[in-house]
Amino acid sequence: MAEIRLTRMEQGQTKIKNVPIAVTPEGFWCCPSPVVFQKSLKAQNPLNKPKPSSPPPKTSVKKKPVSVPVYERRTAAAADAPSRLVLSDDQQCATAPERPPPPTSSMAAAERGPRPKIESLPKKVAIEFGEPGTCDMKVILLGKQGFCVKLSVHRNVLTEKSSFFSEKLSEQTGLSCLQIGECEDVEIYVETVGLMYCKEMKQRLMKQSVSRILRILKVAEFLGFISCIQSCLEFLEAVPWVGEEEEEKVVSTVLQLQAEGIGVNPVLKRVSTDISNVPKDTLSHIIDLVLKSNEERSRREMKSIVLKLLRENNSLPSYARTTDICNDTIYRSCRTCLDSLLALFKQAAEPSQERDPLAKCIALEADNLTWLLEILVDKQAADEFALMWANQQELAALHAKLPTVSRYCVSCLSGRLYVGIGRGELLPSKDTRKLLLQTWLQPLMNDYNWLQHGCRSFDRKLVEEGIGRTILTLPLEDQQSILLSWCGSFLKTGDSCPNLQRAFEVWWRRTFIRPYVENLGNVAVSDSSMLPNKHE
Repeated sequence: MAEIRLTRMEQGQTKIKNVPIAVTPEGFWCCPSPVVFQKSLKAQNPLNKPKPSSPPPKTSVKKKPVSVPVYERRTAAAADAPSRLVLSDDQQCATAPERPPPPTSSMAAAERGPRPKIESLPKKVAIEFGEPGTCDMKVILLGKQGFCVKLSVHRNVLTEKSSFFSEKLSEQTGLSCLQIGECEDVEIYVETVGLMYCKEMKQRLMKQSVSRILRILKVAEFLGFISCIQSCLEFLEAVPWVGEEEEEKVVSTVLQLQAEGIGVNPVLKRVSTDISNVPKDTLSHIIDLVLKSNEERSRREMKSIVLKLLRENNSLPSYARTTDICNDTIYRSCRTCLDSLLALFKQAAEPSQERDPLAKCIALEADNLTWLLEILVDKQAADEFALMWANQQELAALHAKLPTVSRYCVSCLSGRLYVGIGRGELLPSKDTRKLLLQTWLQPLMNDYNWLQHGCRSFDRKLVEEGIGRTILTLPLEDQQSILLSWCGSFLKTGDSCPNLQRAFEVWWRRTFIRPYVENLGNVAVSDSSMLPNKHE
C-alpha cells in the first residue's frame, strides 16, 4: 500500500494525516473514497494545540508568500461546465496563501467567537499519478465543498487523452500548472484523471454504480476524454437500470451527449426504436394474445397490467403520448369478440348442445368485451361501442333461450354501459341511449336475481343508479314508457327487479308537478301585466 498525505490548514497550523490508498498495475494511484474525505474531518478540535508530529514529507505543500497570478481565463467550454480554470506557472501552484500570525491571548479573548464547525474548514489532499517522481506538471482542483486537491501528473498523458488539456497546454507551451476552480465533484475529477492512466478502463468501471458512472461521464465530457466517454456508454448499454428514476437520469444524460454530436444510439435503443409503426402493431399483438388466452389467472393479471399502462399513457398530455393508440385496433377486436359471442349463443340455444363448455366460452368473450370497453372508456372513445351493443337484437333474442347461468355475464356488460352513461363517461346519441334500453334492459331485469346472488363483482346500487340516470336523459315520453314497464315488473318480482324508485320520483315530478308550477307562474305574470301602471 502506498500513502497520500492529506493536509488541512487551520488557524495558522498544518495538520497532516496519512491515508492509505491502492496502486494499480498501470501506476494509477486510486482516489480516496468519500469516506476517507469525511473521516479526515474528524481530526482533533482545531482550536486545541496540535500535538508534535513528524516532519512533513517532501510532497506536502510549503507555505510561501502569495504571488499574484499571471492571468486567469475562462474558456467557452469551462464556462458551461461547473468549474473555473486558472492557468499559472509552477511556482504559483506550489505556493499557498500564508495565514496571518496567531492572535495574542488578549486579542483572542476579546475576539473569540463561537467555535467553527469542523465541516467548514478547508481540506487539502495531494495525489501523485504514475511512477513516483516522474511527474512534470500539476493540476489543482478547488472544490465547492472546501477540498483543494493537488494532482501530480504527466503532460503527455493529459494531452493524449483529453482534448481540454491538450488545448490549454498547447496555448501555453511552458505551462506547468493548471488550476480548475469551483468543481462540483472533486472526487470524480480525480478519478477521471486517474482513468487516463488505465489501460483496461472497462474492468476499472465494471463494479461501479450507474449513478457514479453518470458522474464520471459528465466530467469526461467536460475534459474531452473520448475513450472514457465511450467506455461509460458501453457500461450503460450493458448494465441493468434499476427503477424509473435511474432510467430517466441515464436517458437525460445520454440525450445531452447526443445533442453535442456524440454517438449514443446503442444506449438509447433500449428506450426507443427506429420503426415507426411499432406501438400500433405491438399493441394489436398484445391484445390478441390476451383475448385468446385460456389460462384464467394469467389472463386476468395481464388485462390488469395492460389497462393500467394504457391509463398512464392516456394521462399524459396529447403532445407527449407515443401515438393515438389505435382505436381502430380495439374496435376490430370488439367486432371479433361480438361475432364469437353470437356464434356461441347460437350453439348454446340448440337443445342438443352440451352447455357447460359453451358457458365458459361465453363468459370469456363477455369478459373480453368488458375489458375492451374499459379501455375505450379510459380513452373517451366508447360511444361507438354503445351503438354496436345496442344493435345486437339477434343476440338479445337468443338471450331468453339460454339458462341464466350461461347468459348472466352478458347482462354485466349491459350494466357497465348504463353506469358509464350515468357517469358521463360516454355520450352516445339520444337514439342510441333509447335503443340500448329497449334492447338490453329487459334481459338485464330477467337476470337480476342471479346477478345479485351469483356474481361477486356486481354492484347493485351502482347499476340501479346508472340505469335510472340513463332513462332520465331521454325525452319525457320515452321516460314514461320505460318506467311504466319497469313499474309493472317491479310490482310482480320485487327485489328480483332493479329498484328504480329514484328515477321514478324524478319522472313523476317532471310530469305532474312541474307543469302545474309553471302554469301558476304564467298566471302570476299575466295578472301582473293587467295591473295599472303607477306612473300613468
